[in-house]
Amino acid sequence: MKPNDLDPVLHGARRARLAQAMQGGVTVIPTAPERIRNRDTHYPYRFDSHFYYLTGFPEPGAVLVIVAGAQPKSLLFCREKNEERETWDGFRFGPQGARERFGFDESYPIAELDTRIAELLGDQPALYYPVGADAAWDARAMSWLNAVRARARSGTGAPERVHDVRALIDEMRLVKDAHELGVMRRAASISAGAHRRAIRAARPGGFEFELEAELLHEFRRNGAEFPAYWPIVAGGANACVLHYVSNDAALRAGELVLIDAGCELAGYASDITRTFPVSERFTPAQREVYEIVLAAQAAAMDKVRAGNAWNEPHDAAVRVLARGMLDLKLVSGSLDEVLEKETYKRFYMHRTGHWLGLDVHDAGDYKRAGKWRTLTRGMVLTVEPGLYIRAADDVPHALRGIGVRIEDDVLVTEGACEVITAAAPKSVADIEALKREVTRNAG
Repeated sequence: MKPNDLDPVLHGARRARLAQAMQGGVTVIPTAPERIRNRDTHYPYRFDSHFYYLTGFPEPGAVLVIVAGAQPKSLLFCREKNEERETWDGFRFGPQGARERFGFDESYPIAELDTRIAELLGDQPALYYPVGADAAWDARAMSWLNAVRARARSGTGAPERVHDVRALIDEMRLVKDAHELGVMRRAASISAGAHRRAIRAARPGGFEFELEAELLHEFRRNGAEFPAYWPIVAGGANACVLHYVSNDAALRAGELVLIDAGCELAGYASDITRTFPVSERFTPAQREVYEIVLAAQAAAMDKVRAGNAWNEPHDAAVRVLARGMLDLKLVSGSLDEVLEKETYKRFYMHRTGHWLGLDVHDAGDYKRAGKWRTLTRGMVLTVEPGLYIRAADDVPHALRGIGVRIEDDVLVTEGACEVITAAAPKSVADIEALKREVTRNAG
C-alpha cells in the first residue's frame, strides 16, 4: 500500500487512543533506522511497526511525539526536503508535506528533536518511549530528562515517571480494525496463490531454490513489497529442521517438501505452511503422518473462538498429535503419560501458533498476571501443528525423515474462526488433484 492509499484519519484516531491510554505525559516513538548491508549499500528499508501503526509514515529518519492531556497533539520530526539527496535516493515528504498528507498537528525537521522535546517535557508527569529497545535512545531520553531538571530553579518540573510505551501499543495492536483485516486478507490471498504456484512447480530433479523463486515472483507481481520472513523450502529430511533456509537441495521423487512462506503487504504479514509430495501422490506413511497433523490443526481451530483461552488450541493439537505418535509407534505408554511426561516433544517441540499482524510474531503478551490471555474477536493468529520425525534407530524405517507442518492464518470471531488463508490447498485430495492437473497439462 502506497502513501496515497493511506488514511490519515485512521492513524490520527490511533494516536488519540494512545494519548487517552497514557493519561497524561509525552511519548516519543522513533521509526527504525536504515541498516548497512555491506560497505556503502543498505538493506531494503523497513519502518518500525509501532511507529507505522500510529503514523503510516514510511520514511526513515523520523520520530513521532504525542503530548497527552486535555488537548492532545501529535508532532512528527522528519528529514527536510533536499533536492540533491532526492536526486540520488528518491522523494521526501519534508516536514510540511508530511503534516499535510499524514494529518499531524505539527511537524519539524529531525534536527530540532532534542531541543523541542526538552521543552515539551516541562511540567509533564511522565515520559513514554520504547525503554531498553536501543541503548542510544535510552541515553538520549536521559539527556532530555536532565535538561528539564536543569531548569528546576525556574520552576519547571521534570517527569517523575518513565514508562515503556510498547506495552500500551501492544494492547492496541492485538485487535485488528477493518482496515488491517482488509490488508491481511489481501496478503493472505497473495500468499495462498504463491503456494499453489509452488505446488505446481515442484518436480523430481528440481531444486528447493526454484520453488523459492516461484514464491518470490508471485509475491512481487501481486504488489507485495517483501516476503514477511525468508521462505523455508525444505525437501525430504530438511523439513525436520524447523528454521531451514538454505533452500539449495535437490527435490527427489517419493519425498515431501515443506514450504513455510508468506508475503508482507503494506507492512502486514501473512504466514502459511504447506507440505506436499514432490511427485503426484503421498506415500502411505507420508499420508498417515499428514492426516494426523491435519486432524491436529482442525482440533486446534475448533478452539479458536472468542472467550477461549490462548492455550486451548495448543492443548487440543498436542492431544491429537500425541495420540497419533502412539499409533505410529513413535512413543510408548498411555496417552496421559505421553502428555504428562511431554515425551511428544521429541517430535513436536514448538507452540501451535502466534499472533500475526505488522510483525510475523506480532505484538502482544500471551499471558497476563500468570493466566493465558482470553481470545477476543478481531485477534489474528496462526495455527501450525507439525510432526518432525528425524531418522533414528528406534523410529520405524518408513517414517524416517518425514517432516510435516500445516499452517493457516485465522481471525477470531464469536463462533468458528475465519481461515483467511483457506485458498491454499490443504487436503490430501486437493493437493494430489493439483499435482495430477500439472501432469496432465504437461502431457
